[in-house]
Amino acid sequence: MAMGIMSLLCSFLAVLTTATVSGSDHDEAALLAFRAQVSDGGSLASWNSSASFCSWEGVTCSHRRPARVVALRLNNKALAGELSPAIGNLTFLRTLNLSFNWLHGEIPASLGRLRRLHRLDLGDNSFSGTLPVNLSSCVSMAIMGLLNNKLGGRIPAELGEKLTSLVRISLSNNSFTGLIPPSLANLSHLEILDLSRNQLVGSIPPRLGSIQGMQQFSIARNLINVIVLVWRLCKKLKSSQNAVAKDSIVDGHYRRIPYPALLKGTNEFSEANLLGKGSYGAVYKCVLDNEETELAVKVFNLGRSRYSKSFEAECEAMRRIRHRCLIKIITSCSSINHQGQEFKALVFEFMPNGNLDSWLHQPSQDPTANNTLSLAQRFDIAVDIVDAVEYLHRYCQPLVIHCDIKPSNILLAEDMSARVGDFGISRILQENTSEGMQSSYGSTGIKGSIGYVAPEYGEGSAVSTAGDIYSLGILLLEMFTGRSPTEGMFRDSLDLHKFVEDALQDRTLEIADPTMWLHSGQWDNTTSIRIMELLVSVFRLGISCSRQHPRDRTTTGDAAAEMHAIRDAYLKFIGEHGAETEASTEEIQNSVA
Repeated sequence: MAMGIMSLLCSFLAVLTTATVSGSDHDEAALLAFRAQVSDGGSLASWNSSASFCSWEGVTCSHRRPARVVALRLNNKALAGELSPAIGNLTFLRTLNLSFNWLHGEIPASLGRLRRLHRLDLGDNSFSGTLPVNLSSCVSMAIMGLLNNKLGGRIPAELGEKLTSLVRISLSNNSFTGLIPPSLANLSHLEILDLSRNQLVGSIPPRLGSIQGMQQFSIARNLINVIVLVWRLCKKLKSSQNAVAKDSIVDGHYRRIPYPALLKGTNEFSEANLLGKGSYGAVYKCVLDNEETELAVKVFNLGRSRYSKSFEAECEAMRRIRHRCLIKIITSCSSINHQGQEFKALVFEFMPNGNLDSWLHQPSQDPTANNTLSLAQRFDIAVDIVDAVEYLHRYCQPLVIHCDIKPSNILLAEDMSARVGDFGISRILQENTSEGMQSSYGSTGIKGSIGYVAPEYGEGSAVSTAGDIYSLGILLLEMFTGRSPTEGMFRDSLDLHKFVEDALQDRTLEIADPTMWLHSGQWDNTTSIRIMELLVSVFRLGISCSRQHPRDRTTTGDAAAEMHAIRDAYLKFIGEHGAETEASTEEIQNSVA
């Protein structure tokens, strides 16, 4: 059986290699065309025929499709010239970051061919002309950064009609004219909309105020009717004051819920309301008087000074960060309890499906489809986690190192979407430079949990994004093998990373968590082969993230791009082959043998 699977994998890799030769030439030609139209001052010296284009400065190729470019990051490289339309031929591109250069001319309409593009960052250049309507064809785009250019004309209404995945739009400091497109109100995931310092006129589309997750909306220094804006903000503020804690932070401070209300809402912090315990305290389910919404209250153990610092660190971290894949803090409480002792607690949104650890490691000896996670659910959860980590590392200002990424800190909402929580030992970094990063806030001493903590931390190294990536890699391997890194089998030189790496070539299905196949259905040979390929991809990503040395690990952006690509490939395959079905390990092995 093992030889059969190995033979199948070798055949698959041979076919994949043949299929990607033309794609390789295509991508290399596009990169060379790009370079031909810019001057680089030596920053692109590595772009020559002596090495594979996948090793060129700023170029990242896919792990699954080694010859296809998934990211081009050449920000702040002193590039001058025009952007070649050939960039539109990099059809597997997910990230294009050319910010902080001296690029000019029009943005090529060919970028509209990049249907996989997740992030477009052309900010801080000198691009002119209009915003191409073709960009509305980039249906996967979540981040559009075009600030500080010389773009003009109207903002295309098609952006709001077709780019429904957009989370951040930054068009500030350009020369856009006309009205704010009402269609932008269709962007239900939008968190940041910055249209400041343009020449926009008219009024704010009323429906923009209905976007629930909107965190930042700026129209400063335009000709917008600000009376409408003031009216809507006042209305929103009044609504929030009539609720028990609709917003997390007001003017940088947490709104307080008094201790007696928490005491009553948790039935005096009874065992019946206890959701879980940890070294920093306990979490209780809470329902306030006259409120139907369930909350989670994290009560800190203040017996040691570091636990008090954990409360401060978590407050500081949560004050700065807001993202759909991060646990939402509702409020905080700092008071004296009924025994006259100091009391500190954070109040979060309640996650009815508990944490990821409880789903991966069921105490029951008889797992069923009702208490286990399907392959599709694991892909979705993994994407949510990498999105959260990418936000913390790349888009949060200043950036945040979580320091304790593990299954018990991943909480699951009613729809099984994931939220990363527990920032008690996080670090907020003041600077992010090539020389290193300096911590500006965080609790001391502890840098993670056994099994997930990066090896270099045990040697006294400072916290870094690479440390979080190590923990993320171990988490991914655990999610798809069902094995905890602290299991008794892992000792001496064998750990979860090596366990998966050694089995990857010919025992992929043997190490996969068999509970993934408990969700009914039967697979044909084609489906079984494709599922095995996707498992190999996610295992390779986990291995790449959890390498021993920080410099050898995948970057945050690349990890996010690859996990999205794996999940997207799965959804595309399922869409083309009918409804999702699952099968047993034995059925898969039989079909590919």
